[in-house]
Amino acid sequence: MAGDLHALPNSNSVGAMSEWVSQDQSSFVTAASCVVDDFGVQKSLGRGGEKLVFELHSHSKCSDGFLSPSKLVERAHGNGVKVLALTDHDTMYGISEALDAARRFGMKIIPGVEVSTIFSPRGDSESDEPVHVLAYYSSCGPTGCEKLENFLANIRDGRYIRAKNMIEKLNKLKLSLTWEQVARIAGKGVAPGRVHVARAMVEAGHVVNLKEAFSRYLFDGGPAYSTGSEPLAEEAVKVICETGGVAVLAHPWALKNPVAIIRRLKEAGLHGIEVFRSDGRLSVYSDLADTYGLLKIGGSDYHGRGGHGESELGSVNLPVLVLHEFLKVARPIWHSAIRDILEKCAEDPSESNLARIMKFARIPSLKGGFSLNSNKDVIDRCLSLWLTNEERNSAEFEAISLKLSQISFNQGGSTLL
Repeated sequence: MAGDLHALPNSNSVGAMSEWVSQDQSSFVTAASCVVDDFGVQKSLGRGGEKLVFELHSHSKCSDGFLSPSKLVERAHGNGVKVLALTDHDTMYGISEALDAARRFGMKIIPGVEVSTIFSPRGDSESDEPVHVLAYYSSCGPTGCEKLENFLANIRDGRYIRAKNMIEKLNKLKLSLTWEQVARIAGKGVAPGRVHVARAMVEAGHVVNLKEAFSRYLFDGGPAYSTGSEPLAEEAVKVICETGGVAVLAHPWALKNPVAIIRRLKEAGLHGIEVFRSDGRLSVYSDLADTYGLLKIGGSDYHGRGGHGESELGSVNLPVLVLHEFLKVARPIWHSAIRDILEKCAEDPSESNLARIMKFARIPSLKGGFSLNSNKDVIDRCLSLWLTNEERNSAEFEAISLKLSQISFNQGGSTLL
């Protein structure tokens, strides 16, 4: 799955990777030395180019992070990050805000999510352990988005039950805490997690800091720990694959039985595992990736909590070869997902299907119809954001583009021109 990890990418493949990051269009060139990239930001074209820093694991306050998606993007930009994957727990709610912020800084966003799951060894429920699986989607988002959203919504519903159970356990331990405290800290519409409970404990004076809250009460299997309605890890991997995502096992070093989990998830369709951290490559997990033919990636798992123990955004040094292999696997998956989404809209040009296409596109306005000159301009603009020149000039995408350009989209519905 990971390809030949000993073959260095040639200049053409590195160039294709750079094109995917910038995805500039000749029609938007404003001067010989400048282009306006896919986010509408004018950038200088340097001869040597800029270092491509990928951050593939980050969280915002839409789950258990401390920064808003826009502030997260701003901080990543300040650290030199060019490609940022927002991977909040069990929600993609923050992606739109992250995309709007990224447009200002000329960055690329990979829509992602970190799915909370349970691994259950066959016939041994007492050995269940939590497993997190990262999902990375194309710029067009997941295909079958209703299926993914329903799947994630069920997990989020379980997080509310889980938080209430943790509060009840803490109260039984004579640590007074209320649901209202935790809900206020989590914020409106955010499914609470352990970190929100931990912050409430700090605020109430029960512990000195988050580290103490976790080490004494909230660690996996701890006296105040509780599970929610997490699906089996294999089921999550299958859903990610079925919705056009790349599935990667998060922080395997935190698992009690990583070998059994990796073996089972590989059978379900797992694409990779995290191997790189800010302190370097972990050889034991790199070897496991080699054994099972999996991608090796990594990210900071940034939450914005502060303190010396947290890795900074962009601090994980991912070699060019690793990025090349990641995109070598991801791009065909995303290519197929984009094709499926566009074909569905071409077959059924409903407002809901149009909304799916436009959800992550940076089109100026949809009010009263598109602001670009024609439907073909709109479709070409979308494809230029999502595909390389070679991909969008293929026969299959030219045919889809032609069919979509013959459909008149507006707020009142869609009709053939």
